[in-house]
Amino acid sequence: MSFKHVASKTLHCLRIGLASVALFQFTIGASLASAATPQTSDEAATVTTTSPIKHVIVIIGENRSFDHVFATYQPNRGQKIWNLLSEGIIKADGTPGPNFHTAQQIAAADKGATASDTFLLSPPKTLFPGNILPAPLVGGAKDSYIAGDSLTLAEASENGLPSDYYEFLISGGTGLTSKTPDTRITNVHALPAGPFQLTNDNLFTYNSYAASPVHRFYQMWQQLNCSAETASTANPSGCNEKLFSWVEVTVGAGTNGLAQPSNFSTQYSPAATTTGEGSTALGFYNVQKGDAPYFKSLADTYAMSDNFHQSVNGGTGANHIMLGHGDAIFFSDGHGNAKVPPHNVEVDPGTANAGIVDEVENPNPAIGTNNWYTEDGYGGGSFGSPSFGGGSYSDCSDTTQPGVAPIVNYLKSLPRPVDPRCEAGHYYLLNNYNPGYFGNGNNAYTDTNANNTVFTIPPSTVRSIGDDLNS
Repeated sequence: MSFKHVASKTLHCLRIGLASVALFQFTIGASLASAATPQTSDEAATVTTTSPIKHVIVIIGENRSFDHVFATYQPNRGQKIWNLLSEGIIKADGTPGPNFHTAQQIAAADKGATASDTFLLSPPKTLFPGNILPAPLVGGAKDSYIAGDSLTLAEASENGLPSDYYEFLISGGTGLTSKTPDTRITNVHALPAGPFQLTNDNLFTYNSYAASPVHRFYQMWQQLNCSAETASTANPSGCNEKLFSWVEVTVGAGTNGLAQPSNFSTQYSPAATTTGEGSTALGFYNVQKGDAPYFKSLADTYAMSDNFHQSVNGGTGANHIMLGHGDAIFFSDGHGNAKVPPHNVEVDPGTANAGIVDEVENPNPAIGTNNWYTEDGYGGGSFGSPSFGGGSYSDCSDTTQPGVAPIVNYLKSLPRPVDPRCEAGHYYLLNNYNPGYFGNGNNAYTDTNANNTVFTIPPSTVRSIGDDLNS
């Protein structure tokens, strides 16, 4: 909830220098590595800027973390980096290093015994059985997204790519059943409880589709396992990142207000229902084995930041908003006036998307569960079917709201207290909803077309980088 303060200065600089935003998928082939060669521009040289920087190119690796890509990266001579390899957590070959224990993942308990039990930022902990990770599960397409793996269709679907790259668009499918243990990963059923290398020399290559880790606001806060009581000079945040796997297997990407299935389990079984993720977040690529060649070439040629990962805990939507606004946006009437989001009410009555939704977050554990959030999710239904769930907003000015007090109190209790700077009565968007406008400029929030979704952001008056560039 400190996102408004953290990003404001960074975004001011970006507003001055931003030239373009480039979004890349992570299966970029080695054939693109030459794109990292520095280029000169007479036009850029004539532009007057407040610093020597003429362009800022932002590459957004969606749903990935720094160590997911650069865990084994070694910088050029005379430079340093802070990653899993430099910390001795892993070795260059991807196997556990001498300090592997510092990244040990453990289980915890945030049980909903009664209605008064609440979301815990640092719950009581215990070891996973046998100190073994819950198996990471299969995610991504079983086959490529190009019909019939047609090279002709691939070339027609995307232009501007090097000719030898299109083969990657028609390959890389998992070949496995979704939400089952990913047997392409070496030793998948007996991984030590910590980071593991995704790729190997045969079954899992850098071109292979991989699962997406949970990336939602309350889940990510809980994964960090933060407590001001454990803050120190060496670790001023008091966070030790021990709960990535546990959060993934207990709640995953959200519940949308649905009851936990009676056969739910944190461990995979053919007879059980899981979150469908397993320990996905602990996987990493190995740039020393040829993975992520384009991103490695960028790091080798230019520079990187190994101490800034994202602006706000949460997913794509919240972070794109922070990048574009230097601020969080809130639920409103579309004219800048804060309102309470739909909260256990029917939306779009009389349409195919009509349904009872609750767009207010409630990460408190449901009664009788261990960390199954009461209401949290991207929203279910819509697109022609009854809508439900959708918890993605919180009023962080009100510590009586679900999930708010543990985070606000933690921030305030740090050796250097952090003010969340939340405005009263404002419900801030913490996760992903659809944008408030279609590409043609029409209002998407008020559109009740059956092919639309009710989980759409109202038009926002929060000033953005676009406003600055247009002024």
